Amino acid sequence: MPAEIINGQQLAKELRDNMREEIVQLKETGLTPHLTVILIGDDPASHSYVKGKEKASAEVGISSNIIRLNADLSEQELLNKIVELNQDDHVHGILVQLPLPNHIDEQKVIETIDPAKDVDGFHPINIGRMIVGQDAFLPCTPYGIIQMLKSKNIVIEGKHVVVIGRSNIVGKPMGQLLLNENATVTYCHSRTNDLKSITNQADILIVAIGKANIIDSSYVKEGAAVIDVGVNRNTDGKLTGDVDFEDVKQKASFLTPVPKGVGPMTITMLLANTIKAAKGLNKG
Repeated sequence: MPAEIINGQQLAKELRDNMREEIVQLKETGLTPHLTVILIGDDPASHSYVKGKEKASAEVGISSNIIRLNADLSEQELLNKIVELNQDDHVHGILVQLPLPNHIDEQKVIETIDPAKDVDGFHPINIGRMIVGQDAFLPCTPYGIIQMLKSKNIVIEGKHVVVIGRSNIVGKPMGQLLLNENATVTYCHSRTNDLKSITNQADILIVAIGKANIIDSSYVKEGAAVIDVGVNRNTDGKLTGDVDFEDVKQKASFLTPVPKGVGPMTITMLLANTIKAAKGLNKG
């Protein structure tokens, strides 16, 4: 039987509908969650992502603005702008769109954002809190994937989960969140020997490599749940994931598509983090 498709677009819509209602109630108390996005340079992909975030914010009633800066600005100018936003009580969430120009230290930028406004969940303080199981802003893509698994009542506890990829944005936090859910987690990456023998043990397989259709059914255990984080263009310019969808869907029990899979959930969890930030600041 072909895999059941986990439609991230549909789940994102349901979650955003609930957020819209929550924001209506927050506004009645005089609180409107606000997100500020800093966009540097003219990378087309970054512009597209930021536009998506702006649109999604407006849909649920979050107020947002974009600060556009030239690619030749100095690192210090950017850090000064972040400090200014940290001190602005009107701003609940700050997001600096990555990647940054080469002359700017990405880690320094992330660490300058107030952890209480770090809606991307990348600040070392939030990462540390996540690791020890404290309340934290969670990185949006892994957070969204956990929601997707739970939406289909896929059991995580006690299962063997294999994560292919070890980036700070997806791979590492993904494994940690699954560990927090009592899974047994194996990380694989570009230096892993005999990848296939490991992925074939996975009850849940998370693929975040960045190479089109690299994972076919020979990497997948019969009945596994497969989450495809990849976003690539194939030779025809069509959007495709890291997983060979048509091949793997005959063997997996659950599978996410690309597009309409993980992507919409990433932005949705950013909105959730922004609402959470607004409520936290209001308490203070």
